Amino acid sequence: MQPSMAPRTESVRSKRGSIVDAAIDRFGSDGYEHTKWSTIADDVGLGQTALYHYFESKAHCLLTIMRIELTQSLERFRRVTRVADPVEALRLAVHSAYEGTPRDALQRRILQNHVDLLSTPRPWEKEEQERQRSRALVREIEEAWTDLIARGVRSGEFTQRDPLMSARMVLALVVGVWRWYRPGGPHTLDQIGALNADAALRILE
Repeated sequence: MQPSMAPRTESVRSKRGSIVDAAIDRFGSDGYEHTKWSTIADDVGLGQTALYHYFESKAHCLLTIMRIELTQSLERFRRVTRVADPVEALRLAVHSAYEGTPRDALQRRILQNHVDLLSTPRPWEKEEQERQRSRALVREIEEAWTDLIARGVRSGEFTQRDPLMSARMVLALVVGVWRWYRPGGPHTLDQIGALNADAALRILE
């Protein structure tokens, strides 16, 4: 079931969050390229020019959504991997990637569909700031998964191979789901999490 796209009526102070939510709904369901900036304005009850008080462009909003998702991904990973056993930590890390609401699923789809945007400098200051923050978060996430796998290699739980390469393979497996997953489809996120946790551990055997 898709999240509601009804117009929002929050106070001016809360409009930024409402704009982000509306953009996630629209970019995730209709596609970034097919969403007009004016449609987002209508969804949150603002004039189109008022959006520029919060975001300097539609791309700035997109990059902000990507940075938010990367931040949340790193927070989820750190929260669940405090356990001592690297096998259990890895299983929990994979499962945590699929926690959340239908809107969270849309947010993750947006990130994966537009991750190439992070490779090229942006023309506007705030866009570039978000791009740089996102690139730094990508590195932190990769390093965090690499450190966990290296811990498993040292303990003998995982096969002796390059932890960075293994981390990249596991991450590709985990995030690739968002390119095809749709809420309400034949497979639940719990089912996908269990399947991919087993698959990730087989990669590391």
